[in-house]
Amino acid sequence: MWTKRMPMQPTRREFLRTLFVATQATALGGFLPQGLHAATDIAHSGGLNFIVFGDWGRGGQPDQLQVARHMAAEAETVGARFVISVGDNFYTDGVASSHDPQWQTSFENVYRASSLQIPWYVALGNHDYRGNCDAQIAYGKTSARWKMPARYFMQSHSIDATTGVDFFFLDTTPMVRGYYRDDIYRNKVNAQDVGRQLAWFEDALVASTARWKIVVGHHPIYSGGEHGDTPELIATVLPLLKQHGVQAYFNGHDHDLQHLMAGRVHLFDSGAGSEFRDTAKTAHTKFARACSGFTTVSLHADAMHVRMIDSLGRVLYTTSVPQAVV
Repeated sequence: MWTKRMPMQPTRREFLRTLFVATQATALGGFLPQGLHAATDIAHSGGLNFIVFGDWGRGGQPDQLQVARHMAAEAETVGARFVISVGDNFYTDGVASSHDPQWQTSFENVYRASSLQIPWYVALGNHDYRGNCDAQIAYGKTSARWKMPARYFMQSHSIDATTGVDFFFLDTTPMVRGYYRDDIYRNKVNAQDVGRQLAWFEDALVASTARWKIVVGHHPIYSGGEHGDTPELIATVLPLLKQHGVQAYFNGHDHDLQHLMAGRVHLFDSGAGSEFRDTAKTAHTKFARACSGFTTVSLHADAMHVRMIDSLGRVLYTTSVPQAVV
């Protein structure tokens, strides 16, 4: 995305990028290895850059505001094209309608920076199911940035002139058996056809010719967080990810930042948009941190560069995911 220019005066965005990297390097000192800022700056140039986070809608509570502030700075720095929300968009009981006051108090008034006035592709979480999920779909019909055309859907993007990525957004709450035993959820999940969704998902994976396939859902497959593994997703979703060469799965639900592996599928938990809870390492864990924060991704033809950033703007973890899954 970043191209060299002949004029001596930098553009505003280039100036902000330079200032941001210099400020972070000064503020963090020895927190990151020397040269990591420059490396990540290069990694985020020329790619399809976006932000992933979830579990955020708390009426502008302090952690939510702090995360939003650093998300805005990061979106400006890397030129983020869009935001992905992995669900639990409104606490505690979702929204009642497309005119619910929470649209303003938890969304519009919090993520108001110009750098975040970009498309938001949104998955549903279990707390959204406590309210009116259809209202979140309806809000997208009038909002310039809220993108939820259905409870599950696919979104395609170009990385470069010859390389594309398909994102598959799943509605995982009806897949989890525990909700069928809960009076709050029972009728709402019973109204959903999980078999039909899984058939759609498999057909969409088979039809996809994109070099990159990324899946988004609310519940984790494996996790060291409070909720832990989701056996239903291990049984039904994970085999499809492995079979069809999906490189990464992004989720929330556990309020932390994690990177885990399921065979060669990379699992990223970014459910720390407004609070955090304890997490631990498991046999699948590459990284885990109990803190509020978010994730940035830079997708290139041959690699995906991922950074996990806390609510103070500190880069806690970086990794690269290869395009080829063998």
